[in-house]
Amino acid sequence: MNLFDENIRKIAAGKSEDNGFFLVDIIFRGNPNNRIIEIFIDGEKNVSADDCAKVSREIEEQIESLGLIDSSYRLEVSSPGVDRPLKFLKQYPKHINRKFEISYKPNDETKKLVGKLIRIEGENLIFQSDQKNETIINFNNITKAKVLVSFS
Repeated sequence: MNLFDENIRKIAAGKSEDNGFFLVDIIFRGNPNNRIIEIFIDGEKNVSADDCAKVSREIEEQIESLGLIDSSYRLEVSSPGVDRPLKFLKQYPKHINRKFEISYKPNDETKKLVGKLIRIEGENLIFQSDQKNETIINFNNITKAKVLVSFS
């Protein structure tokens, strides 16, 4: 990671935390003359559009005050949304009672599960399948976790 990316990442993480959120990911696109910086934040509660706008303003103010970008750029701050996999254990509690598609590797074999997250015990996530079977998956064994959208 280059120094520019590191500086933006530190600013984004700091401003996210200042507002009660945490940095999930940053995507840098474009070129040095026309940068696009996509920042994804999340929290223990849902992230609103107003939250994203506030964090965006604070990040932009710090970028400007430090003179990090001397060309045009576009800064986008949003929550990850349900189409992006969860990356951190602290993203799970607000999704209790929601259905997931999980890929995990308890040993050398990759397994898949579709089930509802019913509780969290430390680093163990307990899912219930449609057959009412409970499966305990340690967070560290998860390779991909995606919340499934339900319209019911």
